[in-house]
Amino acid sequence: MQRQIDYYFSLSSPWAYIGHQAFRRVVSDYNCKVNCKPVMLGELFSETGGLPLVKRHPVRQRYRLLEMQRWRDKRGLSFHIKPAHVPFNPTLADQFVIAMIVTGHDPEPFLSRAFPAVWEQERNLTEADTLIALADEAGLPGRALIERAGADDIAEIYAKNRDDAVAADVFGSPVYVLDGEAFWGQDRIELLADALKSQRKPYHANI
Repeated sequence: MQRQIDYYFSLSSPWAYIGHQAFRRVVSDYNCKVNCKPVMLGELFSETGGLPLVKRHPVRQRYRLLEMQRWRDKRGLSFHIKPAHVPFNPTLADQFVIAMIVTGHDPEPFLSRAFPAVWEQERNLTEADTLIALADEAGLPGRALIERAGADDIAEIYAKNRDDAVAADVFGSPVYVLDGEAFWGQDRIELLADALKSQRKPYHANI
């Protein structure tokens, strides 16, 4: 049976970007099905006790910049630590991805372009024209998708993703949930791969 991974992320998350290629390699290696679940981080933080970046202590903000440089080297990436349009409101971009899923499109060709667009090319994902262009480059119907992204049912799915995230003990981005076991952060991808390789039973907190 094909293993499934619920992939909680936001397009505004540097860690989702940094880990995306490594995650996709694991997905390919173990032939997993990915259920993409974009989530609004601000609301998720409010639900689970986290803080948005601007409200974190300066010590934590400075350490985040160190970690981004380390993982940039570790993952072999080349990106701006402080891109021109970050932070940004990811609602439209995240709902754009949900529109792809609802209309039967694989969002991966778009995601593989959208993450670098933010962090490498410093493009603005709050602009509809940018999203349309990236979708068109991926062979997706960008203009139709942007119109779909604003629909009420898409917003409802976005809200449900937040509720599903809390129910799954998800509190940040990215989180990969395998058989009910959450792996928080792109630095847990290797542990996710280990779990897939060993085919062990999921670990639980209620021990």
